[in-house]
Amino acid sequence: MICPEPLKKDDRVAIISLSSGMLGESWCAHEKERGLRRLREFGLEPVFTEHALDGIAEIWQHPAYRAADLKAAFLDDSIRGIICAIGGIDTFRTFPYLMEDAAFLRSVREHPKFFLGFSDTTNNHLMFHRLGLQTFYGQSFICDLGELADDMLPYSKAQFLSCFASYHGRKITPAPVWYEERSDFSPAAVGTEPVSRPEQHGYELLQGAAVFEGELLGGCIDSLGEMLLSDRAVYQVEKLISAGVPDTELFRQQGEISRKYNIFPTAEEWKGKILFAETSEETPEPERLRQILGALKSEGVFENISGILVGKPLNEQYYEEYKDIWREAVGNPSLPILYNINFGHAAPRAILPYGALARVNAEKQEILLL
Repeated sequence: MICPEPLKKDDRVAIISLSSGMLGESWCAHEKERGLRRLREFGLEPVFTEHALDGIAEIWQHPAYRAADLKAAFLDDSIRGIICAIGGIDTFRTFPYLMEDAAFLRSVREHPKFFLGFSDTTNNHLMFHRLGLQTFYGQSFICDLGELADDMLPYSKAQFLSCFASYHGRKITPAPVWYEERSDFSPAAVGTEPVSRPEQHGYELLQGAAVFEGELLGGCIDSLGEMLLSDRAVYQVEKLISAGVPDTELFRQQGEISRKYNIFPTAEEWKGKILFAETSEETPEPERLRQILGALKSEGVFENISGILVGKPLNEQYYEEYKDIWREAVGNPSLPILYNINFGHAAPRAILPYGALARVNAEKQEILLL
């Protein structure tokens, strides 16, 4: 695996819209400015890719533009890092433009970059994993650097700062508080703190040995399921229409496209890995989670991995129900499952390096990156 250099002061970092184009909308301007200011305070020089600010409609209509932006960022030797604006729902549409472009594939090997994103960006992370580049899961420009409070959330800020050094020896431990999702993202909310709750659970070992090791591989469980299931357009049609998606039938192609380019790891490639997985802001009903986990089981994931890390559910919705689903769906009580980790859609957010060897110790309440 190709490991990019950590970020360092004066690095130029590209902000890219690989999925949703909301960063280019006027109602997101205050978050954009906060994100830029914070990156500069970290000593970085942020730049926007050519189409990053095109807006929702343009980004939706032109997945080729998004792919071109990513290729340009890799070909630009002055760019040292790439940060995704936010997630979305259709990053998979960039695969044909990227995976069939010999110059892009060569640029990933010859010009490796630090790449950060989460949620729908799971698709891109697994694409890069297929290409042999280590990337980082857990934060985005709008959600974390653009946080509306006076400063980044402390735990998330410390995690972002950890990207300025090698991750070897870094420990990920439970955050002392978690935050409810904001209901107001308008300029009126600038300077306000999100509602915080003291952490009552810590890391919960649902089953299996308290100590286990493996290389990290995973992402948003919704995205992983959508690579394997063909019913997203049916399951989410009302949500997609209400979100302004003009062609829900496109999503029937996601599984086909993902399989064509071998994006989802094979059963053999899951051997010895630690699956990390978290549910999206859509907080899927327990039975939907069961369906997705069933698809993963059919792919041979659970019979090959050495353990599972499960992210905290957003707003702790379905907190207890999800625990039961994970135990039942895995169907192997000896496979370790550590629950309620601070990564993914629930704030604050840790950053997990793909392919990093991790030693998990539930008793010590830590994940040690080796």
